[in-house]
Amino acid sequence: MASHKVNACCQALIEKNLTISFAESASAGKMCYEFSTVFNSGKILIGGIVSYHSSMKEDLLHIPWGTIEKYSAESAEVTKLMAQNFCRYISSDICVALTGLTTPGGSESEEKPVGTIFIHIIIAEKEIARHFEFEGNPESIINQAIDAVAELILEEI
Repeated sequence: MASHKVNACCQALIEKNLTISFAESASAGKMCYEFSTVFNSGKILIGGIVSYHSSMKEDLLHIPWGTIEKYSAESAEVTKLMAQNFCRYISSDICVALTGLTTPGGSESEEKPVGTIFIHIIIAEKEIARHFEFEGNPESIINQAIDAVAELILEEI
């Protein structure tokens, strides 16, 4: 069941007749799923893509070769490109991209610990980029990130 924040965000999108789509990495489709569980979600949810592995980001989301190597798959730069490139092919009013670290490994470092999440949202001509550090287990980190996305959208629309 969707959180209160996701519910509120979806209701606002429905009222304003706005659609939404997702390009997800760390959340592996859970964000799209959460938005799909809200009553009347068919009025707003266009869909999403899960690009967990770098090859998906490069092959399907057209992240230029070498970009991930330079910045890492979990970075503001890659998240921004995921949102921008996905938005070109999907007809939706809002496009959300999310990457991050929910488990040890990957590009984890002192500057980028587990719990680091990058979000990039495109709404009309405006782009919102945020970097969060959440605490908890992988599921908790993802749930906090999904709520953060809902809050950011609510603030903007």
